[in-house]
Amino acid sequence: MQMTGAQVIIQCLLEQGVDTVFGYPGGAILNVYDALYERRDEIKHILTSHEQGASHAADGYARSTGRVGVCFATSGPGATNLVTGIATAFMDSVPLVAITCNVGVSLLGKDSFQEVDIAGITTPITKHNFIVKEADKLADTIRRAFEIARRGRPGPVLVDVTKDVTAAKITYSPKKIAPAVRSTDNIREEDLKRAAHLIARAKRPYIFAGGGCVISGADSELAQLADKIDSPICDSLMGKGAYAASGPRYTGMLGMHGTKASNLGVSECDLLIAIGTRFSDRVLGNPKRFARGAKIIHIDVDPAEINKNIIADCEIIGDVKEVLTRLIPMISQEEHPEWTEHIDSLKKKYPSDFKSTDKSGGGLTGPYVIDHIYKKTKGDAIVSTEVGQHQMWAAQYYGFKHPRQFITSGGLGTMGYGLGASIGAAIGNPGKHVINIAGDGCFRMNMNELATAVRNHLPIIEVVINNQVLGMVRQWQELFYHEHYSETILSQEIDYVKLAEAMGATAFRATSRKEFDNAFKQAMDSDTPVLIEVCIDKDDKVWPMVAPGAPISECFDDTDLDKH
Repeated sequence: MQMTGAQVIIQCLLEQGVDTVFGYPGGAILNVYDALYERRDEIKHILTSHEQGASHAADGYARSTGRVGVCFATSGPGATNLVTGIATAFMDSVPLVAITCNVGVSLLGKDSFQEVDIAGITTPITKHNFIVKEADKLADTIRRAFEIARRGRPGPVLVDVTKDVTAAKITYSPKKIAPAVRSTDNIREEDLKRAAHLIARAKRPYIFAGGGCVISGADSELAQLADKIDSPICDSLMGKGAYAASGPRYTGMLGMHGTKASNLGVSECDLLIAIGTRFSDRVLGNPKRFARGAKIIHIDVDPAEINKNIIADCEIIGDVKEVLTRLIPMISQEEHPEWTEHIDSLKKKYPSDFKSTDKSGGGLTGPYVIDHIYKKTKGDAIVSTEVGQHQMWAAQYYGFKHPRQFITSGGLGTMGYGLGASIGAAIGNPGKHVINIAGDGCFRMNMNELATAVRNHLPIIEVVINNQVLGMVRQWQELFYHEHYSETILSQEIDYVKLAEAMGATAFRATSRKEFDNAFKQAMDSDTPVLIEVCIDKDDKVWPMVAPGAPISECFDDTDLDKH
C-alpha cells in the first residue's frame, strides 16, 4: 500500500490504538497535520495553547489511563517547548511518545530556519530517541518508539522526522501489535526466598509503596502483602492510591512532608519493604540515618535504582505486580500485635486528618479546601496539581482510593504542569470529575491552557489557592533563610476571576469557607470549565516538615516550633 510518510505516521498511531493526540502545528510538521485531517474522525487532536501544554496533557492522559500519551510539535521552538514536559515524564516514568518534525535532510546542520537538534537536546531526558532521515525506516521506528515507551520502566521516547520523509512515498505494510509483556526475566527464585526469609524473621515490618506500584497496577497485591505480614504501609508522592488512604494499615506519606507516624514508624522498623520506589532525597532526608535499624528489601523493575541511593539487603528486580504475585505464596501468615498497636498509637498521637490539625478558627485555608473537595467528591475525583504548598496539601488531605487518581509532577517538580495534565486526564476519562489544584504562582505559568479547556468543553475545575506569594519557597525562606523574602512576594492586581471569564470559563472568588463551599457546589454541577480563586493567608504552611539534610525522624510542625 503506497502512502506518504505523514500518512504512515498517522496509520502507525492507529495501529497502536491511539485515539487522541495533543499538539500544535507549524511549517515542518504540516504534512503530518494534513494526513491527520484525512483521519480526523479516527484520531482526535487537541490543540493546546502552547507546546509545553501539549506535552503535559499527553503526560496527564498517560498517567490517568495507563496508555501511551502522544504529542506533536513542529521544528525549532515548537520542539524545544516540549522539553520540560518530556523531562517531567522521564522523571516520573510516564509512557509518552513525542513526534516532532525537522527541516529536510539537505538542510540539516546548516542553521536552517527553525532547525534544532532536538534529538541531541533530549538525549538525557528520554528512554530513547530517534531522528528519521530515511522513509523506509519510518514505520518500524514509530512502532519501536511505542514499544520502548511501554516496556519495563515506562518513559518518554522522541521521534524526530525530517520534512522530506513526511512527503516521501512509502510502501506501508500493516502489522499486528503484540500486547505489552511484564518484565520478569530478572526475577530470581533465590531473591524471592531471601525476601521471604527476612519477612519471617521481622518483628517490626513496614511497607513503603512508590510510584511503581501504581504503574504496575499492583494495588491488590500490595494490600494482600500488608495483610499477610501484618504490616503498616506508607507511600511516596508518586505512590498515592496504590493503597487506599482509608485502609486500616495506612499511615500516610513518607519523607519531607510525610506524616509523623510514617516518618517515626519507618525510623523504628526492623524491616523496610520498599516497592517500586527510587528512594528520592525528599523521602530519605539524611540517607546515612534513614531506617538505620532495618534490613531493606528493595523491589523495582529498574536495576539502575537498586543500591543507587540506599543499599539494600535483598533486591528483587522485575515488574512489581509479578514479583508480589510470586512472593506472597512463599510467605506465612504473620502477626505483630505489639508493633501494630505501637503504630496505631503514633497515628492517634500525631493525627493527620484535617479536623485534628486545623487551627484556623474557621478560616479559609488550603487544607480546608482539599478536605472539602475530598468529601464532596467522595474521594472519587481525579486530582492534578501544580507544584508547591497546594501540592503537598492535596497529597496530605485528599484520601486517594485508587491508583491513577493523583496526577502530579514528583521528580522534576514542574510548576505549570497541572492544568495541561488535567486536560489530558479529562480527555482520557470522560465523565470523571477532574480537579486541578494550583497556587497563584503556578497558575501564572500555564493559565493560557484554560482557553484550551474552554475550547474543548472540558468541565475541569481549576482551584487557584491564592496567597499572593510563592508559598513553598517563602516557607523555606522563613524557616531557613532568616525571613529574607527575596522575590517570593507576588502581591499584584491581577483579577483571576475576570481573567478566567475573559477566556470563556465560569469563575468565582472565595474569601470564606461558605463562599468556597457554594462555589465548589456550582462547579461540580457545571458542564463547562470553572475557576475558583481561593484567597488564603500568605503565612499558611505545610506541616509536618523535615529540614533539608535532616533525618526523617526529626520531622516537626508548628507545635514543635512553639516549644522552642
